[in-house]
Amino acid sequence: MRVLIVEDEPYLAEAIRDGLRLEAIAADIAADGDTALELLGINTYDIAVLDRDIPGPSGDEVAKRIVASGTGMPVLMLTAADRLDDKASGFELGADDYLTKPFDLLELVLRLRALDRRRAHNRPPVREIAGLRVDPFRREVYRDDRYIALTRKQFAVLDVLVAAEGGVVSAEELLERAWDENADPFTNAVRITVSALRKRLGEPWIIATVPGVGYRIDTAPGPGQEGSDRA
Repeated sequence: MRVLIVEDEPYLAEAIRDGLRLEAIAADIAADGDTALELLGINTYDIAVLDRDIPGPSGDEVAKRIVASGTGMPVLMLTAADRLDDKASGFELGADDYLTKPFDLLELVLRLRALDRRRAHNRPPVREIAGLRVDPFRREVYRDDRYIALTRKQFAVLDVLVAAEGGVVSAEELLERAWDENADPFTNAVRITVSALRKRLGEPWIIATVPGVGYRIDTAPGPGQEGSDRA
């Protein structure tokens, strides 16, 4: 999951970002409305977390733009405005959830995961492919009913690959979806993480390398298939 945090208090924004990263949720920060709209135009996010009172276009205006875009991206308003009429106006603008400050980071994580399950593309909460069973909410992975323990980053990469349903995902897209905008595009982190993930999942190798293109879940894995045993 990748979220955009629109918050003008730098320490709070960084604390949220760092906390979400520990939960395998990639996050970018925008300190004002103009930056938020710019990032929304460049990157693909799963959820926007908006403070309503920010410089430039307000959080309300950013929410209106998101709703008008027709992407179906959920909006969670995170604000100190805690009166009932404040919440009502937020939902009328198109917010999908509303969390008031101060808040517990765990509650924010749980709300983000709940919104992720209900996204417009109706992705099922538990996905199964080629003997893999992936539960994004509980962050559990099973292969042929055998539990696989993964690191946070390994799970994030697998989640993206499984969501592609056998389609090829480029290293650049994995870097964008499982890391964040601060990731070095020249890093070998994707290759190393995929290699470690492949070993965790065990043989026959289920993550195939498509040379020069990217990676995919092999729906008919076999030890002799080209590219399936290389990162």
